[in-house]
Amino acid sequence: FKCHCLLFQGWYIITYALGIYHLNLFIAFITPKVDPADEYEDEGPQLPTRANEEFRPFIRRLPEFKFWHSVTRSSVFGIICTFFNCFNIPVFWPILVVYFITLLCITMRKQIQHMIRYRYLPFSYGKPKYQGHEDSGKVITSK
Repeated sequence: FKCHCLLFQGWYIITYALGIYHLNLFIAFITPKVDPADEYEDEGPQLPTRANEEFRPFIRRLPEFKFWHSVTRSSVFGIICTFFNCFNIPVFWPILVVYFITLLCITMRKQIQHMIRYRYLPFSYGKPKYQGHEDSGKVITSK
């Protein structure tokens, strides 16, 4: 899609709107369904008090399938919009690029600070992996 804009030198507003929409989807994808900030209520993180509170898997606010479905659907919609000249609004595109990069840095910094403060990782890379007792297949009998 970006190649289409670079090749034909236009439709920068559509590309910018699509980038903002994809950024919002990505933020929803890496955000937990239940916000830890609401859960702690200015008391800070606490240790679990019951046995069933210890394991809490990361549940996304926007599931992965819905994320990819929305990204695909919006990209197809953006490509369809480039077929109509009424959406080719003349604009000084470097301003849009600078504004998008600024918006990306601000929102991602805020999200990363939230992840560090409440100690959660939305991705499985780098998480500790616990292995259970491996069965070697040997049968031990007592005499």
